[in-house]
Amino acid sequence: MNKKVSMKKIISTLFLALFMLSCTTHKKESWITLFNGKDINNWTVKIYHHEVGENYGNTFRVEDGLIKIRYDQYDDFKDRFGHLFYNTPYSHYKLKFDYRFTGIWRKDAPVYTELNSGVMYHSQDPKTILKEQDWPISVEFQLLAGLADSLSRPTGNMCSPGTDVVFEGKIDPRHCINSSSKTYYGDQWVHAELIVMGDSLVTHIINGDTVLKYSQPQIGGGVATGYDPKIKVNGQLLKKGFIALQSEGQEIDFKNIRLLNLAEN
Repeated sequence: MNKKVSMKKIISTLFLALFMLSCTTHKKESWITLFNGKDINNWTVKIYHHEVGENYGNTFRVEDGLIKIRYDQYDDFKDRFGHLFYNTPYSHYKLKFDYRFTGIWRKDAPVYTELNSGVMYHSQDPKTILKEQDWPISVEFQLLAGLADSLSRPTGNMCSPGTDVVFEGKIDPRHCINSSSKTYYGDQWVHAELIVMGDSLVTHIINGDTVLKYSQPQIGGGVATGYDPKIKVNGQLLKKGFIALQSEGQEIDFKNIRLLNLAEN
């Protein structure tokens, strides 16, 4: 009789433990939808040569449930590099999104921008970006597609406007570090993931494959110009910041932008 009671208690305890584990797991996997498919009300635009909040030429727009970056209302590009910032900063998280290039590129944009875009993270607050600042101080998850020359052109690379990272044990002097991804051609959708652990490890994933790892994102390096010098404190580790979608002359679409917050409450 005691053995039966004891067994019932054990089974009851196991079910309770499994239920609590299920609840905990569910809580940890509570993804936040950054883009609702309808509008960009929770986002802020900053375009070079323009004030914060001015969406020049309707560059960033929502159509067909997508965030679309377009230049059909531009007369001249004039290096109007732009970024669309989500209004909440994060430190430790997983970010997932899908992107595709449309193939339409402004030929009056710099040549390197063809089939080139990106997602910035650990960025400075867009409200601190000056009108004549070209790039936000941030780290870029660079997105590329293959060109007609058929040469290898990986995506999911790292670029560093006003920042540095530690790669293979030391600060890497290169502005961009290539990933190990394959080359993607045409207007196909590509799934990308970014895992950011504050000022520690950063991981880039393309279509399920880990393609790049580095650590200790920090302020430093060059490329970015026109910033408030008080903002650029070289050597300062970047523990958190804003996420932004980039526009630099190449049309591109984004969808399914979601974030899993890994920061401790």
